[in-house]
Amino acid sequence: MKTHRVLCFGRNDESGNAAIVVDESALARSERLAFAQRQDASATVFVDTNAAGDRELDYYYPYARSPLCLHATLAASAVFFERSPDIGRTQFVTSMHRQLLEIARDDDGIFVGVSAQTCPTFAVDIAETAELLRVEPAALAGVPRLASIGSAKLLVEVAAPSVLAALTPDLAGIANWSRTHGISGMYAYCRLRDGVYEGRNFNHLDPRLEDAATGVAAGALALSLERSITLLQGDALGKPCTVLARYNDGAVQVGGRAVRSAV
Repeated sequence: MKTHRVLCFGRNDESGNAAIVVDESALARSERLAFAQRQDASATVFVDTNAAGDRELDYYYPYARSPLCLHATLAASAVFFERSPDIGRTQFVTSMHRQLLEIARDDDGIFVGVSAQTCPTFAVDIAETAELLRVEPAALAGVPRLASIGSAKLLVEVAAPSVLAALTPDLAGIANWSRTHGISGMYAYCRLRDGVYEGRNFNHLDPRLEDAATGVAAGALALSLERSITLLQGDALGKPCTVLARYNDGAVQVGGRAVRSAV
């Protein structure tokens, strides 16, 4: 079983959100989560070839299987392009929902093309959201919004970078709320300047597992704002990351740098 470790979205070669890429593994689905839990990475993606001949991506965080993980997709794409240096575009499909992912690379990195996906429908309670984030409702800017490019997020704008940095949310409460509503956690963000935002992702139970970069949230935010954005994340974790999301009429390309690292 061949594995590769790739740092994704990092602003330098030592930074980024780590993903493990596993080629054509013989591990059964029931064994894959346990394997992911043993890895030094926030996500593991298994690259399989399905009966139709498509390259299929099966994603695992240390705590759960996921329908979509963009930094793991970036990692799988980086391994593919390393083997095929003369090819500039490719495709994958996701294992859980058969979502088509269009991959392209350019001077700014590797980009994953996705479109808006259906979100659960329910009324978002501002007071409840603030309570789960352990802030006063006045610390939120506007009404939280739902958006998805394959893994639905509740996007919560906070009033200032200082509020974002100080968040110590109720992670167990957010996990329970997410399961109840069919959402993949909360993404808190703030506007730094025109087109540039900073964010933090909360869909885990252990504070040590906080994401250094969350591509699905960047794509969801670009769709929600209906504009291209630059999203900064991971600075407080010592893993500074930049995610680029290019919006185009209801679709988005999410991408950035991907650098191979020692396994």
